[in-house]
Amino acid sequence: MGTELDPVLIHHIVNTLGWPDLRPLQRAAVAPLVAGDDALLLAPTAGGKTEAASFPILTRMAAEHWTGTSVLYLCPLKALLNNLEPRLERYAGWIGRRVGLWHGDVKMGGRRNILAERPDILLTTPESLESMLVSTKVDHRAFFAGLRTVIVDEVHAFAGDDRGWHLLAVLERLTHLVGRPLQRVGLSATVGNPRQLLEWLQGASAGTRPCEVVAPDLPVSVSGTVPPGDIELDYVGSLDNAAKVIAALHAGQKRLVFCEARQTVEELGEMLRGHGITTFLSHASLSTDERRRSEQAFAEARDCVIVSTSTLELGIDVGDLDRVIQIDAPSTVASFLQRLGRTGRRADAVRNCLFLTLKGETLVEAAALLKLWGSGWVEPVTPTPEPRHIVAQQMMALCLQEHQVGDQTWRQWWNGLPPFDDSAEPIVRHLAREGYLDSDAGMHFIGSEAEKRFGRRHFMGMTAVFLGAPEFTVLVGRSELGKIDPYLLVEEVKGPRRLLLSGRSWQVTYIDWKRRRCFVEPVDSGGRARWTSRGLAGAGYELARAMRDVLLGADPPVQLTRRAVDRLADEREQSASLVHPGGNVILRDKSGDLKWWTWAGFRANATLTATLSEVTDPGQQFNDQYIRLREDLTSAAWRELTADANSRLCLPEVNKRALNGLKFSEALPERLAVATLAARLADLRGAERVLEEPTRFVTIA
Repeated sequence: MGTELDPVLIHHIVNTLGWPDLRPLQRAAVAPLVAGDDALLLAPTAGGKTEAASFPILTRMAAEHWTGTSVLYLCPLKALLNNLEPRLERYAGWIGRRVGLWHGDVKMGGRRNILAERPDILLTTPESLESMLVSTKVDHRAFFAGLRTVIVDEVHAFAGDDRGWHLLAVLERLTHLVGRPLQRVGLSATVGNPRQLLEWLQGASAGTRPCEVVAPDLPVSVSGTVPPGDIELDYVGSLDNAAKVIAALHAGQKRLVFCEARQTVEELGEMLRGHGITTFLSHASLSTDERRRSEQAFAEARDCVIVSTSTLELGIDVGDLDRVIQIDAPSTVASFLQRLGRTGRRADAVRNCLFLTLKGETLVEAAALLKLWGSGWVEPVTPTPEPRHIVAQQMMALCLQEHQVGDQTWRQWWNGLPPFDDSAEPIVRHLAREGYLDSDAGMHFIGSEAEKRFGRRHFMGMTAVFLGAPEFTVLVGRSELGKIDPYLLVEEVKGPRRLLLSGRSWQVTYIDWKRRRCFVEPVDSGGRARWTSRGLAGAGYELARAMRDVLLGADPPVQLTRRAVDRLADEREQSASLVHPGGNVILRDKSGDLKWWTWAGFRANATLTATLSEVTDPGQQFNDQYIRLREDLTSAAWRELTADANSRLCLPEVNKRALNGLKFSEALPERLAVATLAARLADLRGAERVLEEPTRFVTIA
């Protein structure tokens, strides 16, 4: 037991929780966190990270007599906050402290209670935190005056996209507001670059404050060893067959099935219910109440299945699971590790996952991902490059927070953190020139254009850095069921219009186009599901290369069913001319099409297509595996035109219509908005590695 912990906490850990000792991570975290150091705590799912962070911080709180709201506990998901609240309330209560919850689903009465009697620990999201900073109803200087520590749960889920930049920027503004450094503690599952992730979390204070990566629970990677886990890879050929397999296996057990799309969740859920399986669903387009009911019912049941997108990948408690089943493959090894970590929590259980792949292509992708996992490789978490649109958002949010900001002093609010430093000056000038900011007597304040574009509902749209797809709310009577893609309401149909939502079919009875609402009633069958994806598709370099290795004969270190072995053999035979162990292939097929099979991933191929415009097809056609080349290209012309390519790599071209998916892009000069998207579409290192390899021309007679 950590002797530096508060004696009252130790008493309750032993007598109330019944723990004879702390876990290795929890023991190792005590000293640095009690000392006030920044830290990144790494452990698999259910590794005790919440206690590893909260027990030492509660010890500091008691020993140093912190008052007011002194700890922020930030999560990426409201559901995760709801799940953590009773546990943290219990721990804080042992030393006479209180926990409060503040996010978009918390009613006004609950918020008023928090403002009237500030809790010692506030659970919230970065978006809700910024809402507090810009709200006229919150005296943010008084409320955050006692702030000492920020705990960021699932920090890897922030760091890889724009929510990470938003999080860092808000933390720097808080640091400037309270006038003291804030201890920053990140909790994360396995990542490939933990030291860099911790330095990222430290923000402007990186290199000036003591910090430590705490990860004693993670196994030391030994060359040639395979991580523990009972993993099986199967090929079933269709979602209907997957439903039959799930229905036939593991009777009496609790199974969590992950799918990569909401539509797949809905369709599989309906199929499983058709097989008589007690089935629950969870995805982002179901209403909060619907998801909560589903997750609670699953947690309390035994012989059942819950089908989910990545919403249940993070640490939301759904009870003691027996099995995880994966339809096709997740997009990253890190995601697979999160899902695998859902199982094996009992002393007599092992972590397990059954992959059910629906197509030959996804079988190869799953095998590639498992090959990377078997080698101990995990993706590094890297911040998105050049977040200029977040700079624009933050400058407007700061003006809302402070009402007016000095035109020479605004940089101080981010304490020198790039890109919120001098490099932001062109963006600030553009905001003032276009009316997003007004200026007078050396001060900036919010302008009429910002009010016009973002001012609805007290600037609520200012705090979210992603654009949500336009969706219609589906209601059964007065109860919200979830949201759907509007395409389902405008496509031509014969007969009644029917939807599939929450794994059940519904008939549309009335559409309120103005308020974007759709009223339904239950029917037996015939519903359809659909949602539009807005993300950038495509595999990364390592996964694409692992797919090539699989096609060249490499097997993942897991159990393969006979169906998987046979289908992999077919895929290898069909792709024999597209892969070569000595480099990449340019193949001319029987129709005359010329394709460069790089197996480099979407972003590397986008970079190569832009750089080698003199040899690529004018239609700019490429995907994860290949780039289409000019049909008249010869091997001699190829060598001549690509000889210096590595010295002139350039960013991919961006269609200006794509700017519609980058929130706040309209608050940037168009050239900077385009440059931001281009930087995010590029993989310069992957492109370099392809160009360093030998290339062979092959013609199919």
